[in-house]
Amino acid sequence: MATVLSVSGSPSATSRTAPLLRRQADGVVIGTPVYKAAYSGLLKSLLDLLPQYALAGRTVLPLATGGTTAHVLAIDYALRPVLASMGPPHITPGWFTLDKDITVREDGTLTVAPGSAEALAQVTDQFSAALTGRTTLLAAAG
Repeated sequence: MATVLSVSGSPSATSRTAPLLRRQADGVVIGTPVYKAAYSGLLKSLLDLLPQYALAGRTVLPLATGGTTAHVLAIDYALRPVLASMGPPHITPGWFTLDKDITVREDGTLTVAPGSAEALAQVTDQFSAALTGRTTLLAAAG
């Protein structure tokens, strides 16, 4: 089973921690909200802190959320080219989830609508299969 290293908290803590964690990761999960067909400014800032080939030798899973299906292609046309320029040997198929399919409970946990949950399970299974034999994952949210 893979270990998940999470990058969360304040932007300054994330920007200091992400490069350290990135060096330890075989796989990187990049998650971002989409607005006007683009990934978030916070994610861009985080990616800008990393070296040009920071994703070399790592498998990447891009995930995104947004308000309408008009933003579905943001993963392939906005995010994927940037990630590819950072040198990963493999970017697995990503997934876009509508905001309305994600519910935050009072205790802070998330639930995802069944159709979206099934699709997310498929892309994470593909990501996991791509990492066979690798032990550490990095989750970066933007």
